[in-house]
Amino acid sequence: MKKTIGFLLIIAGLYFCFHFFYHFFAQQQETSIALEEAQEIVKASREVSQERSAFQPAQDEVAGILTIPKLGKSLPIVEGTEEEMLAKGVGHHDSTVFPGDGEQILLSGHRDTVFRSFGELEVGDRFIVEMPYGTYEYEMRESEIVGAEDRTVISSKGEEVLTLSTCYPFSFIGYAPDRYIIYAYPVGESAE
Repeated sequence: MKKTIGFLLIIAGLYFCFHFFYHFFAQQQETSIALEEAQEIVKASREVSQERSAFQPAQDEVAGILTIPKLGKSLPIVEGTEEEMLAKGVGHHDSTVFPGDGEQILLSGHRDTVFRSFGELEVGDRFIVEMPYGTYEYEMRESEIVGAEDRTVISSKGEEVLTLSTCYPFSFIGYAPDRYIIYAYPVGESAE
């Protein structure tokens, strides 16, 4: 009987490991495909010079690229924050504006995929957002930890601020009880 239980536990453990790695690599593949699409969109728009007013991505559409130099990452930005959008990359919260609009831009991502190593970021670190209509650079000024249900971070700021959100604690297994929020502000002029 003990051998049977031990065998079943080993099988269950192998199943969960396989399941985790399968989903991890599938998500990596989706992110890679979305990043290639974002790079093509940004490159093509530079040749045509798209206006900001003409840029209105639909839900689940690749919208741009978020680069985090300190982490050596370039990530696709996808319109929307539903699970299927976050599986492709960083989600843009559709109740917020886009770079250059002079208000809050909220980008969210999973702590165990696109925003892995997010805890290494510090005040002064930079973020570069490439959109079809221009490139924008932001500098991290502060961070905070809020409860998972706290929606006060989504609000009118009266100025342009890039807000990045991910689950917290970073090493938590399962549904995390908090959110780690970074606030970054424009650096210099945008390059259009």
